[in-house]
Amino acid sequence: MTRVDLVRSGAQRVALAATGIVAALYLLIAVAVVLIVTHNLTSNVDATLSSWLTSMAKQRGGPTRGNPGGPPGPRFDAPVLWWTFHPDGNYADSSAEAATINLPAPYNRIKDPQTITVSGTDLRVMGGLTSDDWTVVGQSMNSVYQARGNLIQAELLIGPVLLLVVFMGALTIGRRVAAPIEQARRRQMDFTANASHELRTPLAVIQAQTSLALSQPRDGDWYQRAFTRVNQESQRMRRLVDDLLWLARFEAMPHSDRSEPVDVGVMAQQAVDRFAAVAEARHQRLTVRVSVDSHVIAASPEWLDHLVGVLLDNACKYTPEQGAIEVRVAAEGNRIKLVVDDSGPGIPSEQRGAIFDRFQRATDQPGGAGLGLAIADAVVRATNGRWEVGTSPAGGASMAVTWPRLLARPAGTRAATPEAPPALGTF
Repeated sequence: MTRVDLVRSGAQRVALAATGIVAALYLLIAVAVVLIVTHNLTSNVDATLSSWLTSMAKQRGGPTRGNPGGPPGPRFDAPVLWWTFHPDGNYADSSAEAATINLPAPYNRIKDPQTITVSGTDLRVMGGLTSDDWTVVGQSMNSVYQARGNLIQAELLIGPVLLLVVFMGALTIGRRVAAPIEQARRRQMDFTANASHELRTPLAVIQAQTSLALSQPRDGDWYQRAFTRVNQESQRMRRLVDDLLWLARFEAMPHSDRSEPVDVGVMAQQAVDRFAAVAEARHQRLTVRVSVDSHVIAASPEWLDHLVGVLLDNACKYTPEQGAIEVRVAAEGNRIKLVVDDSGPGIPSEQRGAIFDRFQRATDQPGGAGLGLAIADAVVRATNGRWEVGTSPAGGASMAVTWPRLLARPAGTRAATPEAPPALGTF
């Protein structure tokens, strides 16, 4: 099953679960609504019957057929029927329809509202004394049942539509929510695969050299070359492990708690001082220029130092001998800009969008595992910075980062760093 299928099947399971929960809730609500509506309609019938019974009790001589004696105003949908039983055993009724209905005996037990079935018809009846007579009033429940049936039919029509909308909505939301999770999982799997590959190569070289050394006696020069190669691969593996540990520690710590005012110019000067020996060993010219202004931003000094170190390490690594590397720090309005230019091969424009991906390199030259710029990008994003990748005046790479300016230098003061210091080394 492909990863896309995993996202789709997971979203479908979530959508089905959500639809099942909504279906259960809808069923409970629908049943509750039917019961409540039926109870209210039945209560309305009971109120009508009670009103009729009270009105008939107030009449002198009792009602007669054709003059039910009901209260004026609107009635319930079905007509109200009544039966009046006299003490001598005779009785009167409201209509010919009522005359055909035989109430269950004894009739004087009909007092509180109740539903009875007479000749296959459900009647809601209520009884009580009207003068010396016992009167029973009743009304058919067909209208209540019809209203209840219409409500159930409406709920049956609305339910599937509602569940379909819920399923499609949950499916869409599930896919959108699962997409970044799947992307993160895929990135983690790719990261693990790439890290394993990068670690496997130096381990294979070290294992091969040690196996050859143990297979038979060798001369001193061979052992010297073998140990040199083992040392190189060990250093490569050590750098990779250090980068992986730094990334893991960086992603685990809360970023908001690590920011403090830090001067980019001071950090750049310190980093250049560190890399002076590296540039000298490679006969490169390394210079730094810091403008006369405040270069304070909100960041972690450790992160910023790591960022500048990555940029200078890449510049020194890919700049040829007798090449030039220039570091500039300047204030541009409300932002601080750090630029590292070199005279190396540069970065093709079509590859600039992928250079910050982990284990991605813009050159086939040996050295590095493609984690340096990924670390630098993580620092830039965590400190609210923005990248500007371009071509330097010397034709090499130009890596620039801008940050929001935190503090401005008071008027009339000068920075401790000169505007254009001389090159740290020319070899």
